[in-house]
Amino acid sequence: MSYIFLLAIGIGIAAGLRSCMAPAVVAWAAHLGWLNLSGSQLAFMGSTAAVIIFSTFAIAELIVDKLSMTPKRTALVPFVARIVTGGLCGASLYAAGGQSLGIGIVLGGIGGVIGTFAGYETRRRLVGSLRIKDVFIALCEDLVALALACFLVSR
Repeated sequence: MSYIFLLAIGIGIAAGLRSCMAPAVVAWAAHLGWLNLSGSQLAFMGSTAAVIIFSTFAIAELIVDKLSMTPKRTALVPFVARIVTGGLCGASLYAAGGQSLGIGIVLGGIGGVIGTFAGYETRRRLVGSLRIKDVFIALCEDLVALALACFLVSR
C-alpha cells in the first residue's frame, strides 16, 4: 500500500471536518510549491485566484460554523460539499504524486464521508460529556482540521 493512499483519505477526513479548510490548505501548498500540480488538470489549484477563493470560503466557514442557524454537516448539501472537496483534495495529492486522479477523487471522497460522521459524533459526544458550550469544541475542531491538512500536504 502506498503512503499516498493514506494521504488522500486523510485530506478527505480534514475536508469532512471543515469542507473549505482542506482545499484552502491544498491551494496554498500548490501556490507555495509544496505540491507540484503543474501540468495536471488541477494546476489551477496553485493559482492566486484559487488561494483567494478557497481561503475566503474557509474563513467564512469558520465563522458560519459557530452560528446556531447553521445546518448539521450531515444534512444533504453540507455532506455533499464535504465529499466533493474531499475528492478534489484527494485528487490534488494524487496528481502531485503523479498518480491517477480518479483514485484520488474516490479516496478523498471516502475520507470526506469518514470525517463528516466522525467529526459530527465526536463533537456531539464531547459537548454532552464535558458539558461545555459547542463553540469551544468547534474551535478545537477547527485547529484539528487545519493541523491535519497542513501535516498531510507537507508529506
